[in-house]
Amino acid sequence: MELDEVDRRILNALQGGFPICARPYRVAAECLGLSERRLTARLKRLLKERVLTRFGPLYNADRMGGSNVLAAMAVPEADYENVATIVNARPEIAHNYRREHRLNMWFVGAGETPEAVEAAFRQIEAATGLVVYRFPKEREYFVELKLKL
Repeated sequence: MELDEVDRRILNALQGGFPICARPYRVAAECLGLSERRLTARLKRLLKERVLTRFGPLYNADRMGGSNVLAAMAVPEADYENVATIVNARPEIAHNYRREHRLNMWFVGAGETPEAVEAAFRQIEAATGLVVYRFPKEREYFVELKLKL
């Protein structure tokens, strides 16, 4: 999909924050010189076309008493799509990425408690017959990535 100038302005403006108020889309739209309706229509289209895979807040689950755990699996190529479907069906799975490595499927498990994340990993293991390797966070770094489009 080709991004036009309005799409680029929207994506550039909304990477670094979003208004916290009763009508955040209206406030964001006004800052962009758009109507609220036009902004929400554009965002829906960007999501539908998979330019954006997600639009919403990013929570630090650890600070709220929850848990985020990076995980990986070594998935046989012939089973990759089936395993990806099983993994992605879990509501605890926040991201899933394919990598060129023996551990070729990487994802993040997130939940209200560490036990909830562990239960999801165990269910994935039971459903796939494969080991989920857990890589719990030892130290946190903040890297603010903003893409200029």
